[in-house]
Amino acid sequence: MGSMNYSTRDAVEDIWGPRKGYKGTWPSRVDANYDEEPEKWVTSACVMCSNGCGLDIGVKDGKIVGVRGREIDRVNHGRLGPKGLYSWRSLSHPDRLKYPMIRKHGKLERATWDEAMSLIVERTKNIQERLTNHGIGFYTTGQLFLEEYYALAMVGKAGLNTLHMDGNTRLCTATAAASMRENFGSDGQPGSYTDIDHTSCIMLVGHNMSATQTVLWSRILDRLAGPDPPQIIVIDPRKSNSAKKATLHLAPRIGTNCALLNGIEHLLFKKGYINEEFVSKHVVNREKLANVVKEYPPDVVSKITGVPEADIERAADILGKTPSLLSTALQGVYQSNQATASACQINNINLLLGHIGKPGSGIFQMNGQPTAQNNREAGCDGEFPGFRNFLNPNHMQELADLWNIELTRLPHWNQPTHIENMMTYIDSGLIEMLWVNGTNPLVSLPNLPKVRETLTKQGLFLVVQDIFPNETTAIADVVLPAAAWGEKTGCFTNVDRTVHISHKAVEPPGEAKADMDIFIDFGERMDFKGKDGSPLFSFKTPEEAFKAWQGVSKGRPCDYSGMSYEKLSQGTGIQWPCNEEHPNGTERLFSDGKFFTDTEYCEDFGHDLETGAPVTKAQYEAVNPGGRAILKECHYLPETEATNDEYPLQLSTGRRTRHFHTRTKTGRTKELQDADPDNYIQISEHDAKHLDIQEGDMVLAESRRGKIEVVARVGDIQVGQVFTPMHYGYFDTHDGRARAANELTQERWDPVSKQPMFKSGAVRVTKIPPGEVKIHAPEQQTPTVKNLEQQSSKFDDPGDVHGDEKLERMLEYWLGATFTSFDTLQDICDHIIPRVKGVDFEIGAGMSVMHRITTACIDKLKPITEKYEINEQLGHDVSTGLKDRLFPEAIMDLSGSPAYDVLIVLQSFYLFLGHIEAHLFALQPTSQAAWDKDFNECIKFLTEQNEKMQAWTKQQLHSRGPQTLLVPCKQAVGLRERIEKRQRRDQEGQNMP
Repeated sequence: MGSMNYSTRDAVEDIWGPRKGYKGTWPSRVDANYDEEPEKWVTSACVMCSNGCGLDIGVKDGKIVGVRGREIDRVNHGRLGPKGLYSWRSLSHPDRLKYPMIRKHGKLERATWDEAMSLIVERTKNIQERLTNHGIGFYTTGQLFLEEYYALAMVGKAGLNTLHMDGNTRLCTATAAASMRENFGSDGQPGSYTDIDHTSCIMLVGHNMSATQTVLWSRILDRLAGPDPPQIIVIDPRKSNSAKKATLHLAPRIGTNCALLNGIEHLLFKKGYINEEFVSKHVVNREKLANVVKEYPPDVVSKITGVPEADIERAADILGKTPSLLSTALQGVYQSNQATASACQINNINLLLGHIGKPGSGIFQMNGQPTAQNNREAGCDGEFPGFRNFLNPNHMQELADLWNIELTRLPHWNQPTHIENMMTYIDSGLIEMLWVNGTNPLVSLPNLPKVRETLTKQGLFLVVQDIFPNETTAIADVVLPAAAWGEKTGCFTNVDRTVHISHKAVEPPGEAKADMDIFIDFGERMDFKGKDGSPLFSFKTPEEAFKAWQGVSKGRPCDYSGMSYEKLSQGTGIQWPCNEEHPNGTERLFSDGKFFTDTEYCEDFGHDLETGAPVTKAQYEAVNPGGRAILKECHYLPETEATNDEYPLQLSTGRRTRHFHTRTKTGRTKELQDADPDNYIQISEHDAKHLDIQEGDMVLAESRRGKIEVVARVGDIQVGQVFTPMHYGYFDTHDGRARAANELTQERWDPVSKQPMFKSGAVRVTKIPPGEVKIHAPEQQTPTVKNLEQQSSKFDDPGDVHGDEKLERMLEYWLGATFTSFDTLQDICDHIIPRVKGVDFEIGAGMSVMHRITTACIDKLKPITEKYEINEQLGHDVSTGLKDRLFPEAIMDLSGSPAYDVLIVLQSFYLFLGHIEAHLFALQPTSQAAWDKDFNECIKFLTEQNEKMQAWTKQQLHSRGPQTLLVPCKQAVGLRERIEKRQRRDQEGQNMP
């Protein structure tokens, strides 16, 4: 073995390495790449995809000189993919951010840490004073360590008490988490990578594993090369390298996954493949699912998806007969139409067949980024720490106690705000500070023309924390240099729940700091305190933060309480849950047939998959899962942006083997960048011929939002569909062409997971004449930055950013309208009572009770209205107008039938209560977000009383309906004629001068 430039293979060309066929135990193979013989090896793991391969970092003279796979690690058995073998070189790239920068007079200039952090704190406090904490948002990454996410969650949720926290994991794994909450009661991957070693069938849905998790794909390739290879089903519109190895490749039209999976489930029921014993004991909602999928026979599904009927039948037969099944999904599901609904159908298939919780059978709702799982666990995106349910008061009290804060300060009035809503709030001026950490939204978010406009908006204070300059740091007001992997210590968790530790190997460059240190520094400068006056942060080091996290995770699905830095440093990762019961970790979940669905334990009560409407606790309890998995049904719904003559092609975006995210690191790694230097668009041979496009031609791709100018690649994709990689932006291009995929994409998202639908929308592609010099799609990143630099800085004098502008909130108007509505309700009770007493004494008596309840509500609300100095003007006309429409003077003489007229009165009363309910529904989370206990208690009381009145009214409608509506009565004779006569009279009255 030489001492210089040692590499076990050229991983750019030989992506997956040599085969070692097997079944049972995956043979080891140590991959390595280093420039010099290391003086020492430091324990770590790869952070270049979600596989989480164990590796050692080679160090010499205080520098990283190479990496090698760790042979004893359970995840990779020594193997590394091309990104893992080469991307470490980017850390010594001269582009590294080394010092804080502040925008002054339009330009970013070097600053000290004290200057940068003081400015951030000053702006934070300015916004707090003017807009409250709800004027501040955080947008983070999928690449921090667990300890750093936990510190960030405490900054946002315990320190600033804001729900405006999301991560770019929203773009890649939000649906994975959502689908597991829907079916299993909580996030947490059921399967283990060792299931590949035993399984008889693997189904990959929208998941090109050969490109996205290359080491995991090499494990499958080795199974295929060994005895008794598994059957492979691939569902993908493109003929990817994964699809080329498939036993059966189904290529549906983009956006039709739900229909195809419904069709497969239809056949599983029809052909008797259901594991009835397992389903009867461990699953609920069988009949609801069966009733939906019965509408998806092969002929119907084939017309929707374009998949031949015979292939749908064959897929069902393979799945129905296999003794074990491992299913996986990724962006082809998560970023497509009906994302959560489709991901749930994958879970359904394994549940219906009983293929879960045993060797060879499981599900990977795959992650895209290396630490996306930790982001979700720690609660920096759409979740709460430890997979706690924000609708469960006990969960929230427990978290408040762990953080030593008052429950009223814990932001649990709703799910955390997803990034697209934060962008909307920025546009409307409701968020004035956004702290972006380790991600690059000016390339990665959909509809880039709109993103550029939003993030350069006057009045937005943009903080960007990263390891390299990128498109987003270029427009920031403050740039903070962060330490990278290998330059700090921390833990991270991969797809099959394996936790690795990554020890610090070298010092970060310049003045760069670990992300956790930056967050703690901010918290200390903001003087965040617990309820007893002690500092919010009880930890300073990563290991101390990990121990604090153990307490937060204990007893939850992601239990780390049995782990330690010492145990994690023994050479292989450990799967959570790891606790007293499972001191060495847990290979796979649900092996006992018990799921996380108990009402008091579950992370979420679920949603209607078509509308995204949340399931209430009462509705959830009615299903009574009680530790059983929940089958979730959903009809297929077509995409909203369909193709037409102007935009005839369906768009899909995705990943490449040698690049990661927006190429922050891989674009600065010579081997990887040289292999994949630029973007392209892939088009079918049929469409290319029709458009006179040849391989290598320059083409213009346009959507309703933007356009890109890229090279064409022809073949291996279905007719009517195009594909372009999502990695490419503008930090390393100078030819002036727009090439970022998200210039084309639309900002639509899944109703449940809120994940953007990157794989949707319509485009057109036209050939650019050979030799054409003119740029047809000029990039807008450079002009945007230049325009920003030409402006005098908005923040040279932070105290005068907004001058003497006047701000007024709308709470006082809404609260005033609510008070007016109750006042009007009291008036309704006063006027209805005398009318109905002589007609129906029970209703009269009931209205007397309604009057008493309404009076109590007014008395309860009055002190709050005085405290907040309400404005009744906006609500008065609405309430009185609605009263006049619902209760006209002739209300007791509409039909001539007293019983029928009472129903109308009850209906009108119920509608007005609904009007009040809508007011209270908006005020429930508002009163929590105001951190006002009295206000919150008042709204709870009003809500309970309104529900009581609604219940009485519904009961009266329910009990009176059959007798009044079914039994003939003489008063109904001639009713039609009387109604028409009244209508004519009313019309004549309207026409009078």
